[in-house]
Amino acid sequence: MSEQFVYTTPLDPRATPLIEGLTFEYDSRYGDVMREPGAPREMDRYPAEVFSPARGGNFVLLLRDGVAIGGGAFMRHDEHTAELKRVWTDSALRRQGLASRVLLELEAQVRRQGYGRIYLTTGFRQPEAVGLYLGHGYTALFEPPIDPETPRKLPFEKHLDVGRVQGRATVQQAEAVAR
Repeated sequence: MSEQFVYTTPLDPRATPLIEGLTFEYDSRYGDVMREPGAPREMDRYPAEVFSPARGGNFVLLLRDGVAIGGGAFMRHDEHTAELKRVWTDSALRRQGLASRVLLELEAQVRRQGYGRIYLTTGFRQPEAVGLYLGHGYTALFEPPIDPETPRKLPFEKHLDVGRVQGRATVQQAEAVAR
């Protein structure tokens, strides 16, 4: 069994499982609350070009024996900040540390491309993602809602500067979001 990270584009045929898996996941978790009439589906919000190095982004796949089992992307948020998007692992292979590996690879590439900060948002119905980001030193930029089913995006940030103390959300925040 051979695994490798490959930098490519969302248009790469090997990315099809990632795109289809994420589309299914977003539609099944949020189809009842997040779609405004006429609004694009989440997977259609960003053209492939925003994830290209020429535009300040990148797109990576984690391949196992040539098949995508995980991946993710980032795009330029501002001059100093990359915005993570599309972090995903095959649903049949979850709870094996693959998302952490993808996240660490993306962080390394963000550094290589000269960014000092990462920004991202995840959804209110993705407690696994909240746990992943909190567990990797991201700071939650939100307060827990009174009603955890309040539709909203949950923003996070992480400063990549060496020697800078990483902010952490409180356990109470993480527990409130995970409910």
